[in-house]
Amino acid sequence: MIENINWYPGHMKKTRELIQANLKMVDLVIEVIDARIPISSRNPIINDLIGGKQRVIVLNKVDLADNRQNERWTRFFKEEGHFVVPMNCMNGSGVSSLLSLLSKYQDTKNEEWSRKRTLRMMIVGVPNVGKSSLINRLLGKKSAKTGDRPGVTRGKQWLTLSNGMQLLDTPGILWPKFEDPLVGLSLAFCGSIRDETMDLASLALELVGVLQQEYPEELMERYKLIELGEMPLDTMEAIALKRGFILSGKRTDYERTARTLLDEFRAGIIGRITLEHCEE
Repeated sequence: MIENINWYPGHMKKTRELIQANLKMVDLVIEVIDARIPISSRNPIINDLIGGKQRVIVLNKVDLADNRQNERWTRFFKEEGHFVVPMNCMNGSGVSSLLSLLSKYQDTKNEEWSRKRTLRMMIVGVPNVGKSSLINRLLGKKSAKTGDRPGVTRGKQWLTLSNGMQLLDTPGILWPKFEDPLVGLSLAFCGSIRDETMDLASLALELVGVLQQEYPEELMERYKLIELGEMPLDTMEAIALKRGFILSGKRTDYERTARTLLDEFRAGIIGRITLEHCEE
């Protein structure tokens, strides 16, 4: 297993300070997580910072995740006392449900406050879970910067939604050290850690091992394999052979194979896959 996956650039420290400084100004926190890794994509630092503040968990990228697991995780987080909205921010599915929930929460708060005022919210999450895509959906226009790599959003942004509510955007925040190496792997698989900091061949090999164990049929179907190898490396080499990723001297092109595996997993091409299962 790849050891010591950690990524904590300077702006992550600033994000933590930003959240601490502005938390008292907001009424509600929207936490965006990745439905494929609902636990690993929840930063424990964010959890500590937010404390008992009312939270909406946006279970994003449900279109890429196992639908049965989506339903189970939704129930799990609701039982924890959070509002939960399953969502696909890329096509806007679930956005109307979120807006309806926010409107009802505004009405509830108006009854509590001595005078009516605009609901203020903060949006948080680790890199590359879809915060900027969600913001653009809520705004109805492309205002927040987006990208298919972590770390695109920088700095503090107060935004006004179409319904007049105020939203504070924050950059994605990772934590200094992953106590469980599987957390780092899961984040790396899903693109929340920059590929440039990783050995992609080793990362893809780890992914093959997970898929071979948890989603063997999807793996065989996608790459037209009659059977899986005894070891993940055997399977990875079989995939390379099927795709023609062979260098001179009949050597396996591990880099090209790795990039293909990671890209196709992240795009949901291999199948709807959830790496962290909620058991009931």
